Amino acid sequence: MHGRPGNVTCRAVAQNNDHPDRGPPHAAFRAFEAAARHASFAKAADELNVSPAAISQQIQALETYAGQPLFRRLGRGVELTDAGKAAFRHASEGLAALAEAARVMRLPLRSQRVSVSAAPSFAMKWLAPRLERFKEQHPDVEVWISADMAVVDFAVTDVDIAIRYGAGGYRDTNAERLMQESVLPICSPLLLEGDDGMKTPADLSRFALLHDESPDQDPSCPTWDMWLMARGVEGVDARKGLRLNPSSLVIEAAIAGKGVALAKRQLAAADLALGRLVAPFGASGTPINFAYWMVWPRGRTVSPALRSFMNWLREEGREGDLDHGAGI
Repeated sequence: MHGRPGNVTCRAVAQNNDHPDRGPPHAAFRAFEAAARHASFAKAADELNVSPAAISQQIQALETYAGQPLFRRLGRGVELTDAGKAAFRHASEGLAALAEAARVMRLPLRSQRVSVSAAPSFAMKWLAPRLERFKEQHPDVEVWISADMAVVDFAVTDVDIAIRYGAGGYRDTNAERLMQESVLPICSPLLLEGDDGMKTPADLSRFALLHDESPDQDPSCPTWDMWLMARGVEGVDARKGLRLNPSSLVIEAAIAGKGVALAKRQLAAADLALGRLVAPFGASGTPINFAYWMVWPRGRTVSPALRSFMNWLREEGREGDLDHGAGI
């Protein structure tokens, strides 16, 4: 009669030994990582769509588990203690690894799809005209293009790769230069026809100038005033004409015969090759510092479809750089 309780106790102890301490729940680490990154419980609550009180409760549970404070509570925010700083990197890497595991679990459902983010002008004037060549080589791969100027946060989007125009140096990502860029005057071939057609840069005084007002902020990119001054052209009002944004609209206006554009050569390449545009003063452009970059997240598994797309981009980029140097 007295042996049964003892047997029950032994079984209970064995059961507990089968489940060692697994630490605080996942939600507590998410709250900790977000609060540490934002230095604010309130901002962490906004990101995770919970109340600040819920964040505070999760942090308190984590600090109880740690046996020491992880944050110093300040007037309008928080800062990590030494223990919190030591744990933050591991928590951030761990959550990123979990997110990648979840993404990889879904790969069989979308292994033949590539999601691409690109600036609208690049997507419209460079990428879209070439995609048929990729489809011929890889008919089973779907390419989804999102035309967007916003910087991609790979942690919260389903984008596989972004193509960006800039100086490089994209933080916390892999970045590879795709091709360089230059600018040159372009216009409809109709503007060159007849006795009154454009023959020399001085003739620009009789035509509207098209200005690219895209917010690229590249100081090396010449304006019409700089382009004319560098070539000693006088008598042309560099302020006249239309100011357009984005770059694709500048090119479309030139195709429509609305004037002469000082445009990005890579974006105009397809229309130059088709004869919809001409370079009236020669195919050599003015090189600029900004370039086009492939950007993709670190630590993420590259699917076979994405690898094929990236290799195809590299081939197209090399051809674009060759055309850039030789003229088309």
